[in-house]
Amino acid sequence: MRVVFMGTPDFAVPTLEALIEKHEVVGVVTQPDKRKGRGKAMAFSPVKEKALEHEIPVYQPVKVREEAFVQILRELDPEVIVVAAFGQILPESILNMPKYGCINVHASLLPKYRGAAPIQWSVIDGEKETGVTIMYMEKGLDTGDMIEHVVVPIDAKETGESLHDKLAVAGGPLLLDVLAKLENGTAVRTPQNDADSCYAKMLTKDLGKIDWNKDAVSIERLIRGLNSWPSAYTAFHDKTLKIWDADVEEGSSDAQPGTVVKVTPDALYVQTGKNLLKLNEVQIQGKKRMPVKAFLLGHKVEIGTLLGQDNENNR
Repeated sequence: MRVVFMGTPDFAVPTLEALIEKHEVVGVVTQPDKRKGRGKAMAFSPVKEKALEHEIPVYQPVKVREEAFVQILRELDPEVIVVAAFGQILPESILNMPKYGCINVHASLLPKYRGAAPIQWSVIDGEKETGVTIMYMEKGLDTGDMIEHVVVPIDAKETGESLHDKLAVAGGPLLLDVLAKLENGTAVRTPQNDADSCYAKMLTKDLGKIDWNKDAVSIERLIRGLNSWPSAYTAFHDKTLKIWDADVEEGSSDAQPGTVVKVTPDALYVQTGKNLLKLNEVQIQGKKRMPVKAFLLGHKVEIGTLLGQDNENNR
């Protein structure tokens, strides 16, 4: 099948690789190069790097709806357009172009978790499972008819990063199965029930600021869901302290939420709105991630230390 692939980040790469093995990928569309790092050097997207590795033509329109780019797509004459975490909304001029339509590889069990960050929110919300859904694209945001899905369990210590990697790998085989069904006419369209949907809003750095008044379970999920970006954080004296790993501990004290109530050689126990949070791995501003045991070698933390004072200028 003649395929045009649209995608940008790491999540889309395994899907592109699966397509390359089984189909004719006549073009790859990805977001324009961006400057990254301290040197501000131009960086290719992961999808662009993979396409160039296989000598596939790459297109990087600032806006896909521009007529000049739409004409390029017409000339490529794809039978299907596959989209995976591309980053732009497709106009009807593109949606209606391919013989088999435009299909999207979405990282949730639709109709739940439509939107920009379904992977992370499924962890933050405490879901037991998620998955990948292949769907037809239409004008709405992730509202098109579903074709197939695969379920992926969410482990007790799952992070946003580890779940991202699982779902990225799951998308490729599912897509190949769907494309085969499209070709032989056996693909089934299942409309989504809008009443079952929720919006997985885009992640921001502010989202990671820990509210110690919340219960320990919710905070621990936030820490895992925002690992590795943007990360959960609190204030420790005059610096930002990122929390990378923690466990919920049953029990409580009369201390104000955010107060360190127990210090052991390898852990800090913090009072929350309900139960304690045992901090296992942290990162003080300007340093690398480290076990709390190593952190305590360089920082004196006393019982009664209050975390979470506003520290907006030191993230």
